[in-house]
Amino acid sequence: MSDHTNFKIEKPILLVGLMGAGKSVIGLKISQKLGLDFIDSDSEIEQVVGASISDIFSIYGEKAFRDYEKTVINRLLSEKIRVIATGGGAFMDSETRHSMKSKGTVIWIRADIETLVERTKRRDSRPLLRNNNHRKILQQLMIERSPIYAEADIFIDSDVDSIDSIAKKLIDKLKKELS
Repeated sequence: MSDHTNFKIEKPILLVGLMGAGKSVIGLKISQKLGLDFIDSDSEIEQVVGASISDIFSIYGEKAFRDYEKTVINRLLSEKIRVIATGGGAFMDSETRHSMKSKGTVIWIRADIETLVERTKRRDSRPLLRNNNHRKILQQLMIERSPIYAEADIFIDSDVDSIDSIAKKLIDKLKKELS
């Protein structure tokens, strides 16, 4: 629990949503405001495997990546209370989703398609978007994943305000959810 809040955080906070939604940026900001550690599960997977996410996808395939992801997220959930930004597909796996929902507070970071396209075109390291039409793929992922992301405890839009404003609104929603 942090001294910066007047509510008790008793389990990890997990951020889910499509790539480019702002999970890492928002996660870092709320972790600072709550006085909690922050970790990005994709970065942790890269450290454990010793390869980039792109390399894991191209060398071992998506199924192997999802297995690493499940293992790493389960370990992170069992270690300590912190803010965890997860990869866009992590919540889609039923076992991982069950672990996240039962052991943490899940927050869906949402953004509209224009924002996602704009943010994802800045980096060429996203395996699902490499050499493809970002808009078309992101629209398809949005259709497929939104009903599952909707199982999150809290929703917040990341394309309408500043990061500070989003973090404040999110902490207010957490306070309501956890009080």
